[in-house]
Amino acid sequence: MLILTKEDIQSIFSMRDAIKADKEALKLYSQGKSFVPLRTNIDIPEAEGQSLYMPAYVGGDNIKALGLKIVSVYPHNVERGLPNVPATMVVLDPQTGIVAAIMEGTFITQLRTGAIQGAATEILSNENSKIGALFGTGGQAQSQLEAMLTVRNLTEVRVFDINYEKALDFSKKMNEHFSNFGTRIIAVKNADEAVIDADIVTTVTTSKMPVFNGKLIKSGAHINGIGAYTPEMHELPPEIVLRANKVIFDTVSGVLSEAGDLISPLKDGIVTRDHYQGELGEVILGKIKGRENPNEITLFKTVGSAILDVVVGEKIYKKAVETGIGKNVELS
Repeated sequence: MLILTKEDIQSIFSMRDAIKADKEALKLYSQGKSFVPLRTNIDIPEAEGQSLYMPAYVGGDNIKALGLKIVSVYPHNVERGLPNVPATMVVLDPQTGIVAAIMEGTFITQLRTGAIQGAATEILSNENSKIGALFGTGGQAQSQLEAMLTVRNLTEVRVFDINYEKALDFSKKMNEHFSNFGTRIIAVKNADEAVIDADIVTTVTTSKMPVFNGKLIKSGAHINGIGAYTPEMHELPPEIVLRANKVIFDTVSGVLSEAGDLISPLKDGIVTRDHYQGELGEVILGKIKGRENPNEITLFKTVGSAILDVVVGEKIYKKAVETGIGKNVELS
């Protein structure tokens, strides 16, 4: 059994690798070449946390992958100096059912979640997009920023957080960390300043109310809803759901079971079911249309899927074996 740390994974697997893997995963999902039960969520009231169990199997022509990600959401971990979204990835051999690898899953969660936004942004946003907006500066924010910078040549990204000091600190660190992109990353004091004239808007919060004014989004913008993953969470305003010309999901079953900001407009009669076109994998396959002109507003919503984890995990495992990275452990 191979043990892989965050540093091991970082040394062999890039954001671009992850974006490619996520595109392949969603294509396989939309082709029906996977088995992905809805994740099991267990509330831990005394810790104000949740533990989530996400299994999946992929049986594609070019890749077969089996695995389980265990991820938890513990907001108070930040006070302990611990990740607020700790996770572990278990990769199994689909031929034998034996565990092939255990990987640090927090980074994989950040990587594949950033990558799915990167994939959607690359496919749906205008190629000449120059201004980005990022809402939230938590554990997922850095990978979301990296993904945007990887797929589009942005001149400026505006960062908003309800705590302005956090936005300032994050922006300073990201300017240094991603200096190779040549993008100006700035903290802004209000949400309106972040979204006015923005070409790409990415929200990565757990807010129970909309984090920006949907009426201020310009024609031609692309929106990524990344953070909200329960029926109670509503980081996207209903106005932008209604205004969007194309509304695309990672998985229809996942979003319409879990994402409050897409479920509520449907229940409230703001939009009808046919307003939601389908899945990003279907866009990749050419089954449905993505952006058709520069003036369309496109919206992508993800709640995450274990298929992303097992495909990314399998590709990391194969690359680790090829390059001799990681520590082998004998269980017998």
